Amino acid sequence: MMVLVYLTSQSGIYDYVAVKAGQISRGNPFLLVVMLSITVTVLAGFLDNLTTILLMVPITFLLADTLDINPMPLVLIQVMAANIGGAATLIGDPPNIMIGNAAGLSFNDFLVNNLPGVAVILAVITVGLYFAYRSQIQVDERDRRFVMELDAAASIRDKAELKRTMPVLLGTIFLFFIHQYIHVEPATVALTGAAVALMVTRIPIEKALENIEWTTIFFFIGLFVMVGALEVTGAIDKVSDGITSVTQGNRNAELVGIIWTSSIVGGIVDNIPLTAAMIPVVEDIQGGSQDNAYWWALSLGACFGGNLTLISAACNIAAAGMAERSGRPIGFWQFFKVGFPVTLASTVMATGYILLRYG
Repeated sequence: MMVLVYLTSQSGIYDYVAVKAGQISRGNPFLLVVMLSITVTVLAGFLDNLTTILLMVPITFLLADTLDINPMPLVLIQVMAANIGGAATLIGDPPNIMIGNAAGLSFNDFLVNNLPGVAVILAVITVGLYFAYRSQIQVDERDRRFVMELDAAASIRDKAELKRTMPVLLGTIFLFFIHQYIHVEPATVALTGAAVALMVTRIPIEKALENIEWTTIFFFIGLFVMVGALEVTGAIDKVSDGITSVTQGNRNAELVGIIWTSSIVGGIVDNIPLTAAMIPVVEDIQGGSQDNAYWWALSLGACFGGNLTLISAACNIAAAGMAERSGRPIGFWQFFKVGFPVTLASTVMATGYILLRYG
């Protein structure tokens, strides 16, 4: 997916989407926040939230400069939306990829079970953040007109590359929807899409491979080795026994315990290692049953916990890095003052959703 996103981004299509989002809002601050939130959520759901933030934050700075407003509220809202929206699909957030692989859950399973709750929670959080920041994102009428005069089509830098690579990306996304019916694993779909894109693009394969986040991939490799060691030494069993003893085997209490443990702990230590450690715990608590409610609890808790602190998720760190390079750094406490209430509110709503639907 990193290869596919890099190749399609070279055409300028994601710049076009962002400018269009600003124009559809007509410079209205509320509609602008809503459109950016929806754009980030959709892209995060089908690309992944880290890549989405890497694509959208620079464009957001451009839009904010054009509208003469503070870009930080828009960036923070997008990060929160990316972490929440990423929970809706199998590939939207790394924790979901890990959960789907461990539990054998399909792309459509995540859409059917997570998307309804995510959509409602995201709408509430987006509106809440708009009212929290509305004094900082008021747009002058002259600046609104300037945005409407921007030529969105000029953002497409290479139409020939767009025609070559975008059908491959769309075809890959389509295969994600039907992969369980044709008995092909999501990893195989993604690898096939990347291979086809590399064959049709004019961009050198060396350049595409350079833009893979190799550090992240090797981080995963090391993480799985560490979790395997925890399983062998019995540490995972002790954690699952602890949760079971506290909840006394009550299913609803176990679901709530998984949501809040994954949200709070994942928010402190990063949701990726938290998910890696919690997967065998959930498997142990599940006890061989096919009750997937435990997996949805882990997914929502881990993804929503990514908003708690600046180091809770990879996309948070990426956004902070780009903000610092632009001369507008995001401090740890600045992020926490937004992330804490967002994480608390979204986790409370996620708890209600899980108990209402699966309790």
